[in-house]
Order: sequence, then C-alpha cells, then structure tokens
Amino acid sequence: MPEKKAAAPKKAGSKEPAVSEKMKDLEKKIGKVPVFFRGLMEKEPEMAEMVLKFDQHIWADGALSKQTKKIIAIAVAAALRDQHAVRAQLAGAPKLGVKKEEIEEALRVTFLLSGMPAYVYGKAAMDEIMK
Repeated sequence: MPEKKAAAPKKAGSKEPAVSEKMKDLEKKIGKVPVFFRGLMEKEPEMAEMVLKFDQHIWADGALSKQTKKIIAIAVAAALRDQHAVRAQLAGAPKLGVKKEEIEEALRVTFLLSGMPAYVYGKAAMDEIMK
C-alpha cells in the first residue's frame, strides 16, 4: 500500500508541473490557451504533454522564425475560416513582435490563394483584436 501512495503522487507531481509550465509557455506564445488544451491537460495529462512537446518543437526558431510561423498560422487559420484558431493566433502575434502590417500582407496572399472570404474573415478578426 505505501508503494501505491508513493508512486501516485510522484507520477502526478512529475507530470502536472511540466504540463502546467508548458501551458504557461503556450499562453505566452499564442495569447490564450485553447479550451481543447486545458481539457486535455485535465483528462489526458500524458497526451497533453506529448501535444505540448510537439507544439514547442513546431514553434521553435529554425529555418523560419517564430514570427514568420505565427504569420503563416494566422493566414492558414483565416483560409480555413477557423474562428477560434484565428483569434488565438492573433492574440499571440503582438507578444512575438508581429506587426499588423505583416499580417495584412499575409492576408493578401491568403486572398490570392483562398479567395475574398478568407481575406475578409482574417482582416475583420485582426481589426477587432489588434485595434
């Protein structure tokens, strides 16, 4: 019985702070943590840790900077007309130093490839969030 009591807190304690720390990092990057991630952290902490680790890998500077990746994410979310994603990505853009003019230019590319509705959708969200 003492083994179970010792093992359970160790497992929960070792996973939870790491996931919480990563959630704070994610919030800094994107402005707010999607409800999906918060629910995943509570119900599936191991999966949440894997998803957040993958997220960190994707957002790390590489051949593309974090800022460029953020602009791409906003353009893709606008093209998909994903309201939650567009707002979450826009909320984190200023924290990375992404300028409104850069987003507007990316949305023009989105217009070229995805049409007027995608451009208008992204621009309206940007104007509302990045006043």
